[in-house]
Order: sequence, then structure tokens, then C-alpha cells
Amino acid sequence: MEKTMYSDAELQEFKELILSKMKIAKEELAVLSQSLSHESDNGTDDTSGSYQTLEDGSATLEKEQLNQLAARQRKFIDNLDAALVRIENKTYGICKETGKLIPKERLKIVPHTTLSMEAKIKQKDQ
Repeated sequence: MEKTMYSDAELQEFKELILSKMKIAKEELAVLSQSLSHESDNGTDDTSGSYQTLEDGSATLEKEQLNQLAARQRKFIDNLDAALVRIENKTYGICKETGKLIPKERLKIVPHTTLSMEAKIKQKDQ
């Protein structure tokens, strides 16, 4: 008979993995947020005005990239939070498309996933 859900012990293992990834993700988000909130002084106050426009453009691009990274990190944290809810509900690791159990190997690599590889491939083909 095919296994349809993970045991409490297995769910606890996944919970610890997710909490570990969550801690790292929140630390990284804090660093990104700190970078965004502090204007960097590159020591260019005494340089020619002709370079100021390049500096402004570079700073804007860097800020946009930091914003994108921070947004991705927030989304990752939200997905990890949702995975913790699924663990509490004992629905963690069940593919939302096929209803089959997602292999442990996949969950260890992408602990917030809700799709098996089978469903993910079908999704890409559509």
C-alpha cells in the first residue's frame, strides 16, 4: 500500500529543517533591509560633477536589485510559513495537484514546495 502522508516524526524533521531555513532567510532579509535603509557613502563627494549622474544611476540600479532580492526573500519566508501551517495540519508533503506524497528528497531541497516533480513538469508544459 502506498504511503499517503508523513508520520509525526517525519513532519517534525521537516519542521526543524524549515525553521532552520527560516532563521537564515530572516537574517538575510534583515541585512537586505538594512542595506536599503542606509544610503551608502562611497566617498565621492569631491569627485567631478560629471560622474554624479553615473553614480546616481548606479545607486538606483543597486537599490532596485536590493528591493527585488528583499521581495524574493519575503516571498520565500511566506512560503516557509505556509509550509509550517501544512505541517501543523498534517497536509505537508502532499502534492496539491496529484494528491500523491512528494518524495522526501524533493522536500529536503525545496521544503516549501506544494507540487511533486510530476505536477511541476505538467505545469511547465502547459
